[in-house]
Amino acid sequence: MQYPSTRKRRLRSSAAIRNLSQEHSVTVNDLIWPVFVLDGFNRTEAVESMPGVNRMSVDVLLDLLKPLYENGLNAIAIFPVVDRAHKSDDAAEAWNPEGLVQKAIKTIKSTLPEILVITDVALDPYTSHGQDGIINKNGDILNDVTIKALVMQALSHARAGADMVAPSDMMDGRIGVIREAFETKKHHNTAILAYSAKYASVFYGPFRDAVGSAANLGKSSKASYQMNPANALEAIDEIALDIEEGADMVMIKPGMPYLDVIKIAKDHFNIPICAYQVSGEYAMLQSAIDHGFLEEKAIMEALLCFKRAGADAILTYYADRVTQWLNP
Repeated sequence: MQYPSTRKRRLRSSAAIRNLSQEHSVTVNDLIWPVFVLDGFNRTEAVESMPGVNRMSVDVLLDLLKPLYENGLNAIAIFPVVDRAHKSDDAAEAWNPEGLVQKAIKTIKSTLPEILVITDVALDPYTSHGQDGIINKNGDILNDVTIKALVMQALSHARAGADMVAPSDMMDGRIGVIREAFETKKHHNTAILAYSAKYASVFYGPFRDAVGSAANLGKSSKASYQMNPANALEAIDEIALDIEEGADMVMIKPGMPYLDVIKIAKDHFNIPICAYQVSGEYAMLQSAIDHGFLEEKAIMEALLCFKRAGADAILTYYADRVTQWLNP
């Protein structure tokens, strides 16, 4: 019997040839580090449901960020941990020019002006009820009223010096109104990363613990505005609308359970696609590593899956660790 002339294993026979023929790779340029910021000074709090992740005051964050930036980390995404006293039904603290996020932006940009600062535009850290929008007496999310609040929040971030705002609320039409407000107020270069396909997922649980919105939300649902996990093609409509309204980049969230949606988005749109390796994904992976069920190299394999599916950038709580691995 004659052996086949085509042997695919030839391209797997050594590390050198495997590297040469590799289709995708993860670099520091692909990473965005999500960080939880606290008010105050010299404060660190462990996030119990996310081993290895901390809430930090900005001074502590900067001490960690400086060497990461020197090693090539380009971008961070800020998420605030808002004191209960600053939460309200109308989320007015969200656009306070001296608020936690606004002060954090100014401090970070004054110290590391070249790092890309992305801010979350959503009301859930600031609402007494934990929803991403303003509600009526029946508990219904008021889409258009919420958008007005989101515009004020986004403008306050732009004025503070944010490079990019990331509306994660899933209200209809908010990208267009924010873009119009930016143009009117001459924030022409402030980019918008739209959470276009954000699913009503149980994988967000640890994040809500981290920012302190879980207790406020209670057993309430966000299913009336976040996407149905059963739907993939609907994401095409959501992304197309946000691009038409002026989004510069779009987000798929969660990440690994929705690799098919990332692939669909990449096949349909010529725009940078971001994926969020969310808190629940991190918690599962890190727990398995801590218990010895998985090797730590599973982290890089998971990130590589995002790249293979078509993601151009990845928000991951492993960004600090991976930056050090890639550029020791």
